[in-house]
Amino acid sequence: MPPPSRDRVPDAVRQRFDAIVSLTDGVCRAHLTEEYAVLARELTTTLARKRPSPLINGRVETWACGITYALGAVNFLFDHAQTPHVRGTDLCALFGVSQSAGSAKAREIMRLLRIVQLDPRWCLPSKLADNPLVWMIEVNGMVVDVRMMPRELQEEAHRLGLIPFVPD
Repeated sequence: MPPPSRDRVPDAVRQRFDAIVSLTDGVCRAHLTEEYAVLARELTTTLARKRPSPLINGRVETWACGITYALGAVNFLFDHAQTPHVRGTDLCALFGVSQSAGSAKAREIMRLLRIVQLDPRWCLPSKLADNPLVWMIEVNGMVVDVRMMPRELQEEAHRLGLIPFVPD
């Protein structure tokens, strides 16, 4: 994903954007990873740019929690086999929000932006290579794993922006 830019946030929601990002940055950097902080900022930017922006309503703590919770759901943050991992209740507590409010806001965000688990748009960069959805492309009406295709087709898929990089 491209680096976040303050100029991409409309002035009408800039103050709320800054408040939400301040919370997500603090929690992600202290308890998760820098990758989560960057993705949370990008997801907040995406929500701020929607018209009308849903960020104008509700508590900033709930939005910050919902954004981080949604990213955690996409990247299996709540699975003890993953690193980092945290329980949903603990994540919500870090924002001072109940789990029901945090998970409800995450569901709202995921529905609004059509986000699913392993969604390549919101997958942590460190997990991108292992994400099977990243490598699925449609060729002549058939969904195929581009990693099984000849190198020339992989390079063409990368050039067209269908895959993030040419696999080894």
